[in-house]
Amino acid sequence: MKPSEQNPLRLNVAGLAADAASLSGTWSLTTLERLAASAHADAPPAAGDEVVWAARGEQRRRTGGSPEVWMHLQARTSVRLQCQRCLAPVEVALDCDRWFQFVATEDAAAALDADSEDDVLELTRALDLRELVEDEFLLSLPVVPRHDRCPEPLVVTGDVLAAEPVAPAKENPFAVLQALKTPKAGH
Repeated sequence: MKPSEQNPLRLNVAGLAADAASLSGTWSLTTLERLAASAHADAPPAAGDEVVWAARGEQRRRTGGSPEVWMHLQARTSVRLQCQRCLAPVEVALDCDRWFQFVATEDAAAALDADSEDDVLELTRALDLRELVEDEFLLSLPVVPRHDRCPEPLVVTGDVLAAEPVAPAKENPFAVLQALKTPKAGH
């Protein structure tokens, strides 16, 4: 199969590796639905937001066996998440630059994956490359997205940070009870 005939949504990884071929392209960020769902509600992905990707296959010779199937995947995009300090949208760049080894069975993949720094996946007849890219992006999302410096100044009130000034605290209702309980002078 010629590289130009490869469909990234039904990628023949073994063929890509056997041909030492490369594929590249772009997808709209909106087509990565799970990633798009993690975006800030006020700043969802727009039609012009893109994922740029490239995949290259290769076979690696090994002593006494058939060649190993490998694929190098690179992808990048950015998504607007909710800043956990000021709650406004924050632009987060996502980059993927990984090698994947493909093996015959899921059990073999699980056994090798535990000892390998690279990801090991089962070699299937057709791999959805867009789904793999989305998985890698989801795994790389920050646990606590936030601006380096929030666009709105944060107001400190006690132990709490707020993006807007906080209303003055109301009088403690128990202070009145405390005043009744305290003995007055001369009684």
